Amino acid sequence: MIIDGKALAADIGIAVAREVATMADKPHLAVFTCAPNFETQKFLIIKERQAAAVGISLTRYELPKTVTLEEVREQVQAAAATHDGIIIQFPFPHLATADLIPLIPVSHDIDVLTYTGESPILPPVVGAIDEMATRTGVLFAGKQVVIVGNGRLVGAPAALYAKAKGAEVILITKDTTDLSPLLSADIVILGAGVPGLLTPAMVQDGVVIFDAGTSEEGGVLVGDADPEVATKASLFTPVPGGIGPVTVAILLKNVLYLAQEHRKNHTNVV
Repeated sequence: MIIDGKALAADIGIAVAREVATMADKPHLAVFTCAPNFETQKFLIIKERQAAAVGISLTRYELPKTVTLEEVREQVQAAAATHDGIIIQFPFPHLATADLIPLIPVSHDIDVLTYTGESPILPPVVGAIDEMATRTGVLFAGKQVVIVGNGRLVGAPAALYAKAKGAEVILITKDTTDLSPLLSADIVILGAGVPGLLTPAMVQDGVVIFDAGTSEEGGVLVGDADPEVATKASLFTPVPGGIGPVTVAILLKNVLYLAQEHRKNHTNVV
């Protein structure tokens, strides 16, 4: 089965839009950027378009290259009083991501950057995997899950998620020399950003492949898995059109959840 991420994202978007339509005070999302490159600009446009489609107000704050960490802190704190979700669109050219992450209040962190394996909302990529697994009956409990890459957005949170679901998790990084666990993996989650890293010969028949690794090759967006891997997989997410669109839909679903929580408490403030 090859997952149609665009169709799934549209389905989630319809559900989110239906909930947003019932709210007198619509959800508000703030996105902070600093000198975004071409790829980041494209991603921001997608977020803005999708947010508008479901009725979520999105305000983009483009900060100057001279902005200090303290100035970012002040602007984020001010936005937390009037917005339901906050994104700091990494990277900032002169500020460390590790210093920027703590500036986002947990109550507004729709990317769930401090995910520990337990949270009412999931990091968007993990949420996309969870949505796909739930809808297709893929279970993690008791399965061998191999995760390729240990990045902040895919590998690290995916490992926590799979362990919380009762899976045996094996992590493969660029420094791993023994790739044999891939041959016995029930589920493979890819997040290395290396084009065509996974080939059909590296996996067993019936494997489940969640490819969240994206990179550009010859002007084309490609995943970590060679497309031919789909011939051996029982479930396969293509790149593009797989996890990517669903990730944005989950991001907006997270905004809705936090907005509903803020309305219950009659405040957006931390």
